[in-house]
Amino acid sequence: MIRRILWIASAAVVLSFTVFAQQRPGTPTAPGPGSTGGGAPGGIGNVPTSPGTTRPTSPFPDQGTTPGMNRPIFLSGKVTLDDGTPPGEPVTIVRVCGGMRRTEAYTDSKGRFSFELGKEMDVMQDASDDSFGRGTNMPGASQRSMGAVGAGRDSSQFLSGCDLTATLAGFRSDSVNLAMHRYMDNPDIGTIIMHRIGNVDGSTISATTAMAPKDAKKAYEKAFAALNKKKMDEAEHEFQKAVDIYPKFAAAWSQLGALQQQHGDVEAARKSYTQALAADPKYVKPYEGMASLAMRESNWREVKDDTDRLLSMNPLDYPDAWYYNAVANYELHDMEAAEKSAREGIKTDREHRNAKLSQLMGVLLAKKQDYAGAAQNFKDYLRLAPNSPDAETVRKQLASMEQQSQASTAQPKQQ
Repeated sequence: MIRRILWIASAAVVLSFTVFAQQRPGTPTAPGPGSTGGGAPGGIGNVPTSPGTTRPTSPFPDQGTTPGMNRPIFLSGKVTLDDGTPPGEPVTIVRVCGGMRRTEAYTDSKGRFSFELGKEMDVMQDASDDSFGRGTNMPGASQRSMGAVGAGRDSSQFLSGCDLTATLAGFRSDSVNLAMHRYMDNPDIGTIIMHRIGNVDGSTISATTAMAPKDAKKAYEKAFAALNKKKMDEAEHEFQKAVDIYPKFAAAWSQLGALQQQHGDVEAARKSYTQALAADPKYVKPYEGMASLAMRESNWREVKDDTDRLLSMNPLDYPDAWYYNAVANYELHDMEAAEKSAREGIKTDREHRNAKLSQLMGVLLAKKQDYAGAAQNFKDYLRLAPNSPDAETVRKQLASMEQQSQASTAQPKQQ
């Protein structure tokens, strides 16, 4: 008999996986051993549906600087595609330290970016960010943990093990190592080149962006400039202005929907995502937003349909969508499909952004009485998220699976 253990959950659902991420109430449930589907399966309780690995220990330490003695690091550069052209959409600039990710800035229409490491950050964090606070289950790094390099502290030590990279689904990015960068160095780190991935049908760069009239593009660019300045209301206003000028502006509709959902206007967000998909059915971002709305409402059929569409267009860049798809299939009592989605998610999640995939796979294998396989997946989860709030619960699940595995192995010998 598999031991039923409560999984600790947060109330976080990430709204957008690429540019925006925000908290909202209402956490859908994920499966546990003995589940019968629906509600809190099998008495296991809620599992965080927000993607990413939760680690309370941050590689972005508080600098312990003396007021007035801070020496912030300024960085700037440019992002281009491998043919030398700008991406055509704002790209997220991410700092990766010790395997953990932190959104720093967004590029402008020409692919340029600049930011100050020593400045307290309030920009909307990318969904894959490990240090983005996701409710009670994500202690992470505080916003202040990105503080400036203080006097007397070697900035190369502060940035040891850190790289700067660009993030846009459908592309792979080169990275720039920051280990030797000091606060008095030239802030220009050069050009980060992005390479398009083959065999991806969907697009993260909508064709409608290039067709937008000048005034609409100008409002769109102003919106991202406002995001860089942490002016969310202004950004929403500019996105709305862009779609008013050009109603087929899919990217602007999608970003508008993300901000509307953040502000709790669910119906307006749904309408914006629908408008984005009507303008450009190949544009993948709106499917993320639609799936997140369905997750909030525990509308498992819609979660499955939206993530099925997204993953059919781009199965390589969305481990979180694989996780949502697996949970939806579980709740719809299709265990074979749930396991297939979890396996694909683990396979494609090269950066281990969603450790919950391993925990979910452990649960699915436990239901099949594959105790050894379940134990291995629980071990994988603990390796990826050793200090997560539910780590102790998973350790108990692991102990139960190991006990069951030993018992099943010893049984033939006793006969």
